[in-house]
Amino acid sequence: MNTKAVRLYGKKDIRLEEFVLPPIKHDEILARVVTDSLCMSSYKAVIQGADHKRVPADIAENPIIIGHEFCGEILEVGETWRGQFSPGEKFAIQPALNYKGGLEAPGYSFPHIGGNATYVIIPNQVMEMGCLLTYEGDDFFGGALSEPLSCVIGTFHAMYHTTPGSYEHQMGIKEGGSMAILAGVGPMGLAAIDYILHCDRRPKTLVVTDIDNARLERAAKLLSAEEAKKHGITLTYLNTASVPDPVAALLELNGGTGYDDVLVFAPVAALVEQADQILGHDGCLNFFAGPPDPKFAARLNFYNVHYASTHIVGTCAGNTADLTEALDMIGSGRLNPAILVTHIGGLDAVIDATLRLPEIPGGKKLIYNHIEMPLTAISDFAQKGETDPLFKTLHELTEKTGGLWNPEAEAFLLAQLAPKDTLC
Repeated sequence: MNTKAVRLYGKKDIRLEEFVLPPIKHDEILARVVTDSLCMSSYKAVIQGADHKRVPADIAENPIIIGHEFCGEILEVGETWRGQFSPGEKFAIQPALNYKGGLEAPGYSFPHIGGNATYVIIPNQVMEMGCLLTYEGDDFFGGALSEPLSCVIGTFHAMYHTTPGSYEHQMGIKEGGSMAILAGVGPMGLAAIDYILHCDRRPKTLVVTDIDNARLERAAKLLSAEEAKKHGITLTYLNTASVPDPVAALLELNGGTGYDDVLVFAPVAALVEQADQILGHDGCLNFFAGPPDPKFAARLNFYNVHYASTHIVGTCAGNTADLTEALDMIGSGRLNPAILVTHIGGLDAVIDATLRLPEIPGGKKLIYNHIEMPLTAISDFAQKGETDPLFKTLHELTEKTGGLWNPEAEAFLLAQLAPKDTLC
């Protein structure tokens, strides 16, 4: 079968190409990928090329398909897996396979599987590690976004606190405590806020910061203080660029004391140091934002590490249990993946969008692999709709959900632009 995919050959060298997939083996699965969400981690892989820990050294001769946040439909199942998976099922994938302790992952390491492709071969490792999961939603984008949501969920599960008088750690955030999310209104920050408001272990106080008023206002609209109050949380959004002393302002919002849990969502040294300065006794600092610079460093107060039991943790991905939790919460309506999405595009938009990802404002860029469409902000649908009936209808459909992408808009887009033999 022919596939069209964006492949990585070297640093900043990605190419949209069509090539033939080999027949599947007895322990592999053939699948159609409908949608993929572009991720900063893919940008880092493209910038670093073979220097990236998950990318093979021989990509110049054996390129890999990029993209790891994707959802599609199973087409053909090899004999080994026919009792567990069936053609026609929608799927999501946990790319962090941890196969035999290795770092190989779809979207980073394999020549025949990645999110930015029309058709892929799912290798045995994915199924063997339990990383191929059924998605039962009415759409495809929710399945794709379950992966970044799983990363956020894993972050909260990785946090911990100490038990006085013993060496036993209590995993998770401090329930009923105080939490700050710094640089927290980007797409992953929004996911974190959504999760912590609607999961079963919540803080009493939550402060979210950023330095962009427009992003803060959007976050406050999507995830409001009123919604947080329903779940017993006092939520405050703070523009730290508008106060002379951000540390003092953050401490004042917590009654003058340090926070139990602080999460950092941007790889900025000053932000990490700010997080360290607002930690309370036994405070846990979670550095979520993976830096592209392997020499990234920041100062920490080791006096507090010793005497105040402050500590730091970081995660670079979720696991299968986290992805399962994300799918369950999406299915039950407790998580809304649509709040992450700000742009829609086709496979032809991937190369430019990936190379410019840090420069493009907004949240998640959602790619539909079987269509051609320039990357377009949802907020621009109305203007484009003045001359293009496609965007006029997309604007009308997204307005029904307060300007958010939704299953009806996805179905319309695919029906209008995708070749009929690719519709699921």
